[in-house]
Amino acid sequence: MSKRAILKLLSIVLASTFVLIGCGNSKDSEKTEVTIGYFNNVTHPQALYMKAQKLLENTYGDTADVAWIAFNAGPAEVEALFSGSIDIGYIGPVPAINANVKSKGDVVILSGVSKGGAVLVKRKDADIKSIADLAGKNVAIPQIGNTQHLCLLDLLANNGLSPVTEGGDVTINAVENADVANTMNRGDIDVALVPEPWGTTLAAQGADIMLDYDQIYMDGNYDVAVVVVRKEFQENHPELVEEFLKQHKAATAAINDNPTESLPIINSELEAATGKSLSEDILKEAFTRIGVSTELNKDSIAGFGEISVQQNFIKEAPAEQELYAE
Repeated sequence: MSKRAILKLLSIVLASTFVLIGCGNSKDSEKTEVTIGYFNNVTHPQALYMKAQKLLENTYGDTADVAWIAFNAGPAEVEALFSGSIDIGYIGPVPAINANVKSKGDVVILSGVSKGGAVLVKRKDADIKSIADLAGKNVAIPQIGNTQHLCLLDLLANNGLSPVTEGGDVTINAVENADVANTMNRGDIDVALVPEPWGTTLAAQGADIMLDYDQIYMDGNYDVAVVVVRKEFQENHPELVEEFLKQHKAATAAINDNPTESLPIINSELEAATGKSLSEDILKEAFTRIGVSTELNKDSIAGFGEISVQQNFIKEAPAEQELYAE
């Protein structure tokens, strides 16, 4: 074979190789990434269980990649939804409502996650026997405008009280859950409405449970966490969202049907993510106050919408057909 023929053959081989490489990259670039937001919190148990067990990674296989992003507050997760940084999110119902309103219906509620899971605790030495006794007192909630805050506002209103910001005499402070014990021990706050496992933890450290989970709002049958999805993502990838829901339901069943096995998995995921785990007793007690369910209590969510309007967090509550995924 002549030198010219050899060079021609080599050029053909190289060109074919580049085409094959280019085709391979094109195929990889078409692989969808599903990004899921969540909190390292026991009120988002399915997210923790699914992440630890790689349920989505295993079921998607070569169809899609999965990325998990942890958040510490609802507003940050809402901003991530708006920017398209996450596609699906485990989040509180109040931020979910706000996200739906501000996105003009682009962020919708897909499923239930958990219910109840919060208690009202007081300092051991606080002379408080009822909600009426909160007049002139300092009350802590995790965050202004979150689910526990709205539950507290509803409790106050039902007992003829209101916050100082509304001309009343109950001082409400946003305090990080991890800081509530120290703040309470200093006497800076008298009462705190906190989600689990913080309620159980505070009680174990000497605080008194003033109202249990079923005395906070709607007998404890209110959504404390929901799943939301960007409508655009659902429309573009319905099969991925459908498979997510299947695994979310499978995780819910595993947590409810076999807590002896599932709770340690959740606890291990918490430790891996935060460097801290919960004691077995605290974890078990906390889950007696958390209803793990994919079912939504739309009445509770509508109630949060009404309270949000009354407190000027939003101008108008969304219509039901605009708030939920089809």
